[in-house]
Amino acid sequence: MWRYLAGGMAALLLVAGGWLIVGGQAHSGAPTSAPPAARPSDTSVASAPAPDLPEASDVTRAHRRFERFDRDRDGKVTRAEYLEPRRKAFAKLDRDGDGKLSFDEWAARTVDRFAAADRDRSGALDEKEFAATAPKRKQRRASPCPEPAHADD
Repeated sequence: MWRYLAGGMAALLLVAGGWLIVGGQAHSGAPTSAPPAARPSDTSVASAPAPDLPEASDVTRAHRRFERFDRDRDGKVTRAEYLEPRRKAFAKLDRDGDGKLSFDEWAARTVDRFAAADRDRSGALDEKEFAATAPKRKQRRASPCPEPAHADD
């Protein structure tokens, strides 16, 4: 019996809390008190000229992207304009310029890395040569805070 009573009270509290939250958001648009006036004793802040703040641009990120793709500035992005970045990327990979992308052209960076690591030109990498193909890891920056000293050191 007590469990039902406790459950009912908890449900009422949740409903009341939700009502307070929703009611509080409805009144959040109303102006609150005016901001405090500058104190006369704070003359150093009051006498300093206001810095020139940059104005926000009307150009949105989507509009700038649209302008990058619209090469002929006709207000429309054609299929050719939309695919142009892909054509440039394809042209960089197509080393022999035949308009076809072979596997070696597609994997050119990996092929070049293998060729540079194969010092004896055997067509296979031994363990030492293979170790040279490992990706270079970025150095971790030292922590600005020194490690705390331990009492048992």
